[in-house]
Amino acid sequence: MNNFKKIGLTALAGSLIATSAFAGSMSVGGSAGIGLSGSSNKSNGNGWSSGDSLTFTGSGELDNGMTVTTYQEIDGGTLDDRYISIAMDGMGKLTFNAHGGGTAMSAVDDTTPTAYGESWDLIGSTAETTAGLSSKEGAIGGFGTNNSFMYEVPEMVEGLGVKVSYTPSGTTTTGAESTTKLARPDGSVSWALAYTGIEGLTVGYAVDDNGFNGTSKYETEVMYAKYAFGSFTVGFTESEQDQSGATAGDDEFSAMGITYQVSDDLTIGYNASERQFGDKTGDQENKALSVSYTSGGMTISAAHVSMDNVGGSTSAVDDVDGYAIDVGFAF
Repeated sequence: MNNFKKIGLTALAGSLIATSAFAGSMSVGGSAGIGLSGSSNKSNGNGWSSGDSLTFTGSGELDNGMTVTTYQEIDGGTLDDRYISIAMDGMGKLTFNAHGGGTAMSAVDDTTPTAYGESWDLIGSTAETTAGLSSKEGAIGGFGTNNSFMYEVPEMVEGLGVKVSYTPSGTTTTGAESTTKLARPDGSVSWALAYTGIEGLTVGYAVDDNGFNGTSKYETEVMYAKYAFGSFTVGFTESEQDQSGATAGDDEFSAMGITYQVSDDLTIGYNASERQFGDKTGDQENKALSVSYTSGGMTISAAHVSMDNVGGSTSAVDDVDGYAIDVGFAF
């Protein structure tokens, strides 16, 4: 065999080995839905809405046993959430959240069970703005941020999960549509614990240290518990946020929820929550009765919502009743 053939076969073998080493898989998923919502003091909009998203997930195993995963979501035609993670074969998982990843606390701001959605987040879109709902507040949690790091600690105690996130110092944007940049003087750290070692029970605790939204610093704590027994699931969440800076004040949030699974396809639920504001006279109170029915990839959901003192205001216009109906498809 001449040298040219040897070189050619060697290059071919090398390319096959490289391809094998980085071979992976790609999956595509998504959802689409149509919704109708309304409230007692709606001022504009016909209440109808739609949404859709496409997700792309690619993963592959390296020669050293680590697994690299990349995820991207197109939400309503716009590139939205995306991240890259490395599962380090017994040494935990490191994730870089390029966009929309949030912090270790973000996923546990309100863990109460529900048949549809959180009691504070079912009505009040900009398409049906009301005098009160435009200023409504939800659960207290960590501030979502881009270009942050998340580390999931390997399980050292059975049933105990630990996550730590870090957002480097730099700049932040004030508001989704604003181009104003404000200095983030310090990096922020968030960590969360979750224990699932007892059948049916989940308990957790999370802290966000030095969260920053452009004008104020925040120290936030969240604790929660959820227990499933038979067809019932009950849960409770409580959180507190201490603010310092331009908008100083301490807020508190509590929520409870209970769901009953009537059948494999049908679930009903009741949720209530309260947001107490350190710098306002009223406490926002939310109640919701919800139901959901699933048939294959289709889910039909509906809820009736009552919200008092929206945004901490005690005027009559800030007491709102509303409803939300959604037909969603997952694929």
